[in-house]
Amino acid sequence: MPPEHWIVLPTYNEADNIISMLDALLALPLGPGVLVVDDNSPDGTAKLVQAYQKDHPEAPVALLVRPHKEGLGRAYEAGFRWVLAHTSARYIYEMDADFSHAPRDVERLAHALQEADMVIGSRYVKGITVVNWPLSRILLSYGASWYVRFITGMPVKDPTAGFIGYRRPLLEMILGLGPFRFRGYAFQIEVKYKAYLAGAKQVEVPIVFTERMAGRSKMSSAVIWEAIWGVLWLRWQRTALKKRLKTAQESLSSA
Repeated sequence: MPPEHWIVLPTYNEADNIISMLDALLALPLGPGVLVVDDNSPDGTAKLVQAYQKDHPEAPVALLVRPHKEGLGRAYEAGFRWVLAHTSARYIYEMDADFSHAPRDVERLAHALQEADMVIGSRYVKGITVVNWPLSRILLSYGASWYVRFITGMPVKDPTAGFIGYRRPLLEMILGLGPFRFRGYAFQIEVKYKAYLAGAKQVEVPIVFTERMAGRSKMSSAVIWEAIWGVLWLRWQRTALKKRLKTAQESLSSA
């Protein structure tokens, strides 16, 4: 029986982590499929996945190699569209490939998705649960979350979280609006805000976020600035987005 659950893993120079991550995810009782979306990593991440596929031909592991690095939002969009087009997945997940998100927590998101449209693995719904972050980064991230809630009115306590589970109809509706506007981490805010405006039931599940132990972080000042002005753009576009979401909902219901 094809997997009902598919996990999208964007990668760029994750050779140190990808094989261990695939082993951990495929060992879950949930029995998920895994799509690796690699942005042509120069460290050979994609080649390692190809070798894994040959060594484990029965494993539901797919690989999508993009020609170059365009940002997290573009990678996830390509991955989501691939899963919707090539699988019968009912539940789709996004998570980091560097073990910042614990693979075992996918099961907790899956359980919560039985009664929600979107489940967010949250660092801030039960205090602040991060490991190996300096105080400066904690303050930046927590402050960004407060800023997003203040500007948008969205009640999600961790709007920049990157560990999310979606029901298929919600993801289809969001993608029906066209390409994501933001390439970096602002994409995480964009997708949650669109779900919020669509009236989706959003649930936050507390997780412990652990900073990567291998490889390098992809955070940059450009990513931070995109998120700052991106939140203002999303709030300015609120009415237009709601109209487009309504149209997308009507289109899916009549299909």
